[in-house]
Amino acid sequence: MTDSLWHSLEDLREMPQAVDLKQFSGLLDKDVERLTAVWPNLPLTARRELVHTWNALAEEDFELDFSAVFRMAMRDQDEAVRAAAIHGLVEDEDIRLVPQLIEVLTQDAAVPVRAAAAQTLAHFVLLGEFDKIRPRPFNLTCAALTAAFNNPDEDLDVRRRALEALGFTSIAGVPEMIEAAYAHPEERMRVSAVCAMGRSADKRWAKIVTREMLNPLPDMRYEATRACGELALAEAVPALIELAEDVNLEIQKMALWALGQIGGKQAQRALEQQTRSDNPVLRQAAHDALEELDFFHGDLSTFFGPPTEFDGESEANWAEDGGSLDKKLRVGFGEEDFDEEDFNAENEDDLEFDEDEFLTLYLEEDADDDEEDVWD
Repeated sequence: MTDSLWHSLEDLREMPQAVDLKQFSGLLDKDVERLTAVWPNLPLTARRELVHTWNALAEEDFELDFSAVFRMAMRDQDEAVRAAAIHGLVEDEDIRLVPQLIEVLTQDAAVPVRAAAAQTLAHFVLLGEFDKIRPRPFNLTCAALTAAFNNPDEDLDVRRRALEALGFTSIAGVPEMIEAAYAHPEERMRVSAVCAMGRSADKRWAKIVTREMLNPLPDMRYEATRACGELALAEAVPALIELAEDVNLEIQKMALWALGQIGGKQAQRALEQQTRSDNPVLRQAAHDALEELDFFHGDLSTFFGPPTEFDGESEANWAEDGGSLDKKLRVGFGEEDFDEEDFNAENEDDLEFDEDEFLTLYLEEDADDDEEDVWD
């Protein structure tokens, strides 16, 4: 971190250039302390612009790490700054974030901030599903999100973001929550239900998501298109090829992505045709999707050996209708079937969320404690 950048930030006669703000990636503790001292004195517009710029830089370059500045900014007095900072932590896997995010979800006064916390907690739900974090924080995360969704007094945006996060897990009650959300009178909640369907890797939702691809609402078409890709629905390929010509560019791009996830000769031909599109954005999206298609649906025996039967899916239909990537990986690595009843029986206590008990036990923990201290 150069002294000139610090002086520029402290004086703030003008905003630092985005290229200079990359220096805030991977801050040392001493620099975090210095920024923490400077931060409250910065004008509100500057704080908002800085957090926005750091988010944009992180999206452009995954090697940049602004987690330290986002952790500091998530305590800002301004709700827009807090929400943007929490969104910036969406890929952070530090387990010590879980109690902090649950505190925000249950305690913050601002709806956008609570909604952002629910969205960021989704990453920890996914990590828990892949056994990348311990059961205790996973269960507490799911319980807090479940409580938020089931709270009739909670704002709709918070409830629907909580449902989207829970879409990644197969714990008891989630399919029923998705069904209830899809029957909700508010369109926004139904859109989130379709998002959760895609994340579930459960093909019980196939008819719904394929039908919703024809919905006149762009948000619903977008989520349904993504869900078809996430669920690897081969029957959706013809409709996805049509959506690649949608009037909405984002839906077009998502349709190409979904084709790359599903694979098959028809999808491949459609993607190859789109690589000659007049639109450079669509050309790039088609190239990216073809790379995904080759990775997911190339010669899997290179990685796993010949595919074995799983849930009635044989080698013959592996490439065309092989289910989700998660399912394919579990076949390849020989993982045993997940027993949901055993899981729920073993973790019944952890799935009961007592907000007062949680706040008492976890929110007073020293932020510097290691994972074992916090969760054991």
